[in-house]
Amino acid sequence: MIPMRPDWVPPEVDTGKANVARVYDYWLGGSHNFRADQDAARAMIALEPNTRAIMHANRAFLGRAVRFLATEAGIRQFLDIGSGIPTEQNVHEVAQAAAPGSHVVYVDIDDAAVAHSRLLLDGNPDATVIQADLREPEKILNDPATRRLIDFSQPVAVLLMAVLHFVPDADDPARILGVLREAMAPGSYLAISHACRDTDPESADGRQGAYRSRVASQMTMRGTAEIAGLFDGFTLLDPGLVWLPLWRPGPGDEIPADPERYWARAGVARR
Repeated sequence: MIPMRPDWVPPEVDTGKANVARVYDYWLGGSHNFRADQDAARAMIALEPNTRAIMHANRAFLGRAVRFLATEAGIRQFLDIGSGIPTEQNVHEVAQAAAPGSHVVYVDIDDAAVAHSRLLLDGNPDATVIQADLREPEKILNDPATRRLIDFSQPVAVLLMAVLHFVPDADDPARILGVLREAMAPGSYLAISHACRDTDPESADGRQGAYRSRVASQMTMRGTAEIAGLFDGFTLLDPGLVWLPLWRPGPGDEIPADPERYWARAGVARR
């Protein structure tokens, strides 16, 4: 018997090929993934048993960063690039709970992520989603839906969570960040989380290889200095560029004794 195709999946989506957004959804415990995604996700878990914890730590960092930006930094505009398939505590939920009326634009290249985001955001006039490629930042900035909700003459927060490690050096991530930076008014913020290879470069190479063999995206884990370079033109806030769980944990958050096992650096910086 052929399983029914869920109605949230656009007809052009190939569910037989693993996809970044759906693999991530599986790691977070979501239900918007398929056999190919699950197989790829489990293969990565076999290499790194802590994978699920890393993904949850990344999601927690996103929540803390958005809450800080909305409550302490006074940001009311958010551009979340590489937003993926919606799950609990999305940017618009956190931002609009902290500061009602905050505007949020989600950006993703994946058909299924965009389709499901549209369903989730239906009826929310202050949030929208566009389909675009991070490697073409000009198109993101000039999209009519982006311009409708975001006034770039005012401070904005650009969020790049676990997405820049899918941009190889050949696609010039520094240029991409430069285009985004020049569009951002003084007082704007940039938040990044990025897979880091510093702890065990040999093991990092194995992870990259396993990912590339199973998922239709390239992965480039970078060193701390390279990740710090992505913040060029911005000033990092305390505590700087740190392992995921160490960025401003809350009173009830567990601080691990070995935060480097989370394999990703995180930081928030001001323009």
